[in-house]
Amino acid sequence: MRGQAVVVGVGESAYYKHGRSPDTEFQLACTAIRNAAADAGLELDQIDGLISYADQRNSPLRIADALGLGELRWSATPWAGGGNNSSATVHLADAAVCGGHAETVLIFRALAQGQFQRFGSGAGLLSGGAPEGLSWGLPYGLMTPAHECALQTMRWMHDHGVSQEALAAISLASYANAQRNPRAIRYGQPLTREAYHASRWIVEPFHLYDCCMENDGAAALIVTTPERARDLPGRAVPILATAQGMGPEIGITTFQPRWFPGMYYENVGRMIWERSGVGPDDVDVVQFYENFTGPVLMALCEMGFCRPEEVDAFVANGALEGPDARLPFNTSGGNLAEAYIHGLEMVIEAVRQSRGDSTCQVAKVELSLAVGGPGYAPGSAVLFGPAE
Repeated sequence: MRGQAVVVGVGESAYYKHGRSPDTEFQLACTAIRNAAADAGLELDQIDGLISYADQRNSPLRIADALGLGELRWSATPWAGGGNNSSATVHLADAAVCGGHAETVLIFRALAQGQFQRFGSGAGLLSGGAPEGLSWGLPYGLMTPAHECALQTMRWMHDHGVSQEALAAISLASYANAQRNPRAIRYGQPLTREAYHASRWIVEPFHLYDCCMENDGAAALIVTTPERARDLPGRAVPILATAQGMGPEIGITTFQPRWFPGMYYENVGRMIWERSGVGPDDVDVVQFYENFTGPVLMALCEMGFCRPEEVDAFVANGALEGPDARLPFNTSGGNLAEAYIHGLEMVIEAVRQSRGDSTCQVAKVELSLAVGGPGYAPGSAVLFGPAE
């Protein structure tokens, strides 16, 4: 499947602070899809496949009818969690195109957290809507992803001697890179180390700036065959490898010795490197989903970039900041500082890096990696090659 499917278009709505969008969630989705089609040079009726994730409202039939899509031949959604599936959508699109099930597959995600409840909100759990992964913990006050990820992160930091400064480095890098990106919600709002440490605790070890924002917006990508891409005006980005991997069973088993503490991404890393024939040291730029900073550090280690005992030094001294960093990281600002569109905006940034049109562009990108939300299984990752 290596390079047998390519990304030919990306599109976004404007990104808004929570509750500030003048449009509904469905309208935001339609805007991002239209923009992706325009970027690809495609008519909407040429799309014959649709993929989303953690999306109960914007169904394939509703999207297809509203936008006048052609014959719908493929629709899919990855299982479980949320942002862990941002790269899994590309995995499914890759499979559909390579298998001949559809020729032109649209991936999208829309969030209007001002119109609907915040994804992962504790209020929904109290009303009886708790998913399997959190319902067991409700009697103990474990109500949100922040609580769950904090438990994992605090124990992991203790076991491996990781400092709070390592978490700060993730947040500071995302904010620094967002200052180059006019689309970013936090553009023009730089973060200092002093402000990071002075911000209030959410749940230890997470300060305010360790946690992703709440936003309204939508993002979309279009995947097709290399042959079809040759007739289109843009530069196609080949999908070199994709991976999805299972971690623990959902619920209290997550916190048993086999899995705890960890982010369940070791087999995702193993598969992506085996399938691509390269390793972490070969990658030019990375986008790691950060709902919280702690899981990013853990996933960096489990994906093979460094060992836990090395992570403080690995991320220190601006090692992740800017296009000339030792490891250019979350170059659009990520979930922390560009926008929280459930991670799909980070897959778009990985494509932009391969095309050479990021606002924080790394020189000579041959390999661009996007990693879905660590901490929730099944996890996912996608590796892109240079644009053609």
